[in-house]
Amino acid sequence: MWMAILSFLGGPVIKGLIDAYNAKLKAGSVDAKIGADLAATEIAAQVSETNAILQYRAAEIGHWYEPDKLMGYFVAIYFGKLLIFDKVLGLGTTDPLAGFAAVTSNLVVSFYFAKRGFENVARIIKR
Repeated sequence: MWMAILSFLGGPVIKGLIDAYNAKLKAGSVDAKIGADLAATEIAAQVSETNAILQYRAAEIGHWYEPDKLMGYFVAIYFGKLLIFDKVLGLGTTDPLAGFAAVTSNLVVSFYFAKRGFENVARIIKR
């Protein structure tokens, strides 16, 4: 009964830890005990690695009001108004961007679409 409850609540990680512990208890020889200890250590390392990855992802998310995100929102609102109201619905006209505003909006759009590609290339080069 406890195995069913723990496997439901904890998933495969908890089940793996319990199986490794049971193997350790049932192991008769020294070699089998060492193997069971190594299996339990490996599962514990995987659990800690998974927790570290989750913490890193949570720290990477940041806040909605960071400058790069604010610029993305502004450019998205501009292009959303341009496409939806001006082109699709025909409800108005928007002056085209020129000069610094045009360059900045193009850079912001490029940043959002190219960012993941650059991150992947940097990750590959880092290896």
